Amino acid sequence: MPHLKIEYTANLDAHADIGELCKTLSHTLVTLKDAAGALVFPLYGTRVLAYPAAQYAVADGEQGRAFVYLNMRITPGRSPELVQVIGDTLLASARDYLAPVLDKLPLRLTLHIDATPPGYEGKFTN
Repeated sequence: MPHLKIEYTANLDAHADIGELCKTLSHTLVTLKDAAGALVFPLYGTRVLAYPAAQYAVADGEQGRAFVYLNMRITPGRSPELVQVIGDTLLASARDYLAPVLDKLPLRLTLHIDATPPGYEGKFTN
């Protein structure tokens, strides 16, 4: 963990390289440090995945509208203050990357962080 899932309107593909957004947000996560200077997330547990919505309606359904929904799952145990820092940092990183799009499309950028214990966790690595 963390696993960050990006859902976005497919009309953004013409205006932004979403693969690069994934890399940008991954870099943000794996370099984030807490107040003591320790890395917040493990390098090899970090995942950023993006899924375009080919069919969508945003607000009133006008075709020029766009959204980016970031949903991150993290394991519980971090303080509310640290989760706030994580959220603020990640949202700022996404906003900065998408800044050129803001002049072209009305865009809603949302981040939701879920800190829930896993019901089951199994791992395999070769």
